[in-house]
Parts: sequence; C-alpha cells; structure tokens
Amino acid sequence: GGMRVLSDAIRSKGMQPGVWLAPFACDKKSKLAKDHPDWIIRNDSGRYANSANCGKFFYGLDATNPEVRKHVYDTIHRAVHEWGFDVLKLDFLYASCLEGNGKYDNTMSRAEAFYLGLRTIREAAGDETFIIGCGCPIGSAIGFVDGMRVSCDTGPTWLPEFPLPHWDNGTLPSLRGMLRNTLSRSVLGHRWWNNDPDCVLLGNTTKHTDNEVMSAASVVGMTGGMFLLSDDMEKVTNARLSIAMKIFPLTGVTAVPLDLHSTMNGGMPSVLRLWCTEKAIPADEVEGNFEVDVTGRILRQQASKLQTEIGWSPRNNNTDPYSRERSCFFVAPGLGSWTVASLSNWLPHSTTMSVSFAALVAHSIKDFTAMGAPMDSGPGEKSENGYHVFSFWSSEYVWIPHETLVDNSPLVKKLKSHQTEIFHIKPADPISCQYIGSDLHFSCGFEVASFKASENRLMVELKNNYAKNGSVYLYLPWGKKVDKATVEVNGAAGRMDIIARPTLGETDGVVVRVPVVIKGTGDENDGVVLISY
Repeated sequence: GGMRVLSDAIRSKGMQPGVWLAPFACDKKSKLAKDHPDWIIRNDSGRYANSANCGKFFYGLDATNPEVRKHVYDTIHRAVHEWGFDVLKLDFLYASCLEGNGKYDNTMSRAEAFYLGLRTIREAAGDETFIIGCGCPIGSAIGFVDGMRVSCDTGPTWLPEFPLPHWDNGTLPSLRGMLRNTLSRSVLGHRWWNNDPDCVLLGNTTKHTDNEVMSAASVVGMTGGMFLLSDDMEKVTNARLSIAMKIFPLTGVTAVPLDLHSTMNGGMPSVLRLWCTEKAIPADEVEGNFEVDVTGRILRQQASKLQTEIGWSPRNNNTDPYSRERSCFFVAPGLGSWTVASLSNWLPHSTTMSVSFAALVAHSIKDFTAMGAPMDSGPGEKSENGYHVFSFWSSEYVWIPHETLVDNSPLVKKLKSHQTEIFHIKPADPISCQYIGSDLHFSCGFEVASFKASENRLMVELKNNYAKNGSVYLYLPWGKKVDKATVEVNGAAGRMDIIARPTLGETDGVVVRVPVVIKGTGDENDGVVLISY
C-alpha cells in the first residue's frame, strides 16, 4: 500500500527509509485501549499506570503479556518486511515496564519485562534493520539497538520555557539539557551503540543565538555520534546551513571529555579532545617503501607512536597500533598528527576559559616535532619550533612557542555566553609545508583527500563529494620565494593572502589563506589547490 510506495520512493533517491513508531505506547482514546484493556499496565492502586510524558499522557502496554508481544512483533515485522523501512526509531520504550503490580506476570522484574520487549522487537526486525532506541532505559538495551537517544529532547530555547519549569533543565526539552546529556554520555558512543544526541535545530523559528547553534554543532561533531536535522531545509538560511555543513560528514570517533566530573561552568563538561593522525603502517613497510619520502616516513612513524599510545589497554600491554581507535581519526598521508580540542562557555555571561595546554597534546606529539625528529636533534628540529594553533569558528591563527607546554601554561580564550571554539594544535616544522586547517570542516583534516609537497610545489586535493566554499590555511617554508609563487584553484588562477609570519628559528616561513570553491561536480580539478614557484 501507501507505506511501501513511500519507502520505495525514498530508496530510489539513494536514501534509507525510516519510520517512527511507539510500539509499547497506547493512546487513551485509541481502539487498542478500548478493545484490549487487559494489555495495559495498572499501578498498585489498580488504575491505568501513567506514562508521565510531558507532552501527552498515554498508557503502557505490558511486555510480560504474550499477546502484547505478538502485537508488537507483528507491528515491527510489518514495518520492516511489508512496508520496507530499513531504519526504525522506536520511542517511549519505557512504557513497556511502567511501575505497578497490575501486569500479566508479576514474577518478572521490570528489567526482565523490558528485556523481553526488546528481544521481541529485534527478532521481528531482523539483524540488518537499524534500530534507534528512544525513551529507552539504557542498561537493558545493550546489544539490541544500533543507535540510542542519550539526551532529553532538544528545544527552541536554552532552558525549558513556560509553562515548563525552567529549573528542570536536565529532562525537559531544552538545548541546555540536550547538550548536558550528550556530553555526559559521550563515552557510551561507539562502545555500545551510535549515540543519538537529538536534532541540531537550525531554523530561525527558535530563540537560539548563532553561538548556541555553533555550540550544538560543535558538540555533535566532536562526540561523533548521529547527526539529525528536523528543519524544513528550504526555510533554513544559508548562514545556519553553513554551520551544519561544517560538521558533515561526521568523523565517526568520540572525543574525550577532560572535565567530565567538574562542577564548574554550570556543571557541564566544557573541554573535549580528539587526536588526529595519518594511518600508521608497519615500520618495516615504511623503511622499505622508496615511494615514501623521508618526511613521509617520519610522519608515519610518529603516527604509529600516537596510535600505540591511544590504543594501550590496562588489561594488557599488547596494543595494535594499526587498528581504528575511538578517540582518534585518520587523515591523508602528509598531514601529520595533531590535537583537536573544543572549549565551551555554558555560563549565562561572557567569561575567560582556560585549559592546560599540556593536557591537550599527546605524549607522542610532545616528544616529536612535526618532522618526527626527537626534540634534542639537529638544528631546525628542536623544541623551540612550537605549535601552530588554529581556531576553527573564528578562523584565527597563532603560533605558540614550546615553552608554553614546558611551563604548563594554559590555553586561554574569552568566550561569549554559550559560545564554543574548536582549536587545532599541530607541532610546527620550519622546513616543510604544513596543512594548518580550513573553515570547511571542524576537524581541519577530514576534508583533505591528499596532501603532497616537494621542494617548490604543494598540491592539496580537497574532497569534492559536496559543494562547499571557504578557505584553507597553509604553512609555506619558502621565504621570499613565496612572493613569486603561483596559485591555482580548480585548475584556474587563484590567490593567497599572507596572514602570519611565525618565528620558527631562522626560516622565513609564512602562513597563507587560499580561498576555495568546491563545486561538488567530481571533476578531477574540483577542489585542487596547487602552489608552486
């Protein structure tokens, strides 16, 4: 019927069709409630148990009842195998285990009843169906769902708005509640399931400021779970749409909250850290591969050290430095290793935020320069090279000397109320071209398909799956020869602007900004930046 026609139409556009269902919820005035009152959970007083949902009060269907489980099985089976939906968002699942002794089988605990309900759902849907649990007790759902709502509903305001009590901002719909829960439960992502943080609201129908929208996008991007939009996209402004595009696609890895248990900053974690590196390859392959130049070999050895560090487990000392780790994402060869850190101000007023610089940089990044040489090695490769620091949302660059790390000095930033900044911290190398970042993707690396540099030539290939425009930021060690350099973007003449001259030893290097327009056509020159002299 119509549902099959709808799912087929969605699939024909290259998308996966999904449907929202609430299989254990029962509307008070529904035919189901009228025909099967014995399926409904009753409280200890013998009355129908209250679901306690703030939007609409409904009944819960008793998962201990075999007839209820058959009803749920048939509903899920129909949605997947007859209607053709590959994704199920199943809401109000807690309704299957409401408190009360008015159940079919009172020998079961509420956890046992919920387990039966989820097992019934998975058996009906099959292993290939992507199931998102919502309003779902967390512990019992492990192994049954592919995605899990880890937050309360987001809302059009920072705090719950009247008639909802503003003080209950942990469970009632609000942006603050959504962010707080998402940050606090970020550690569950990619361990038990894909975290669902609820939607990023982009529309101007909300009361969210641009800083609040960017903060929501930052948290979703850094925690790397699911990215959901619910706005009418034709009504979203280009400025707000650009914010969403800057975190898409997600990296698929989860940042580490460094202040998870802090009571500062409104009781919400404010510092998230990711590490980024090239894909490590075994040392013998690096040494014997003459297609990889000296710089490339050392960068990949550094990458191997970083991945060994993040892959260490307290259960044993054996690590697999070549496997994908949940707190580090991999980038194109030549980009090196660096830290991505977000700093957020959740207070209702502007304040100066700080975090220890040493806490952000991995030991393997501290111990090696960008060239991968130990800090006590020859000229031009010592620790005074410092770090490139690029602020993503503000597109600001600064060079920080290594003494900042040695002295345990903090990274400091004044942020407005509910504002977030994302920093990229990369060891500086005075004698090699380096990718500093871009305003195209929050990771400042995930958007790069390849990075190839030689003595007098640099080519950066940006991924061209989607149309985007912005700028890339590069370090060039060419001294005065930069003035004679030519720039090509997408195979045509381009331009670059010098924005900084970091003090890196005796090298007269510069940081430049190159505007780019990616058309998303897939042409071989689309997204290619070529600089040479």
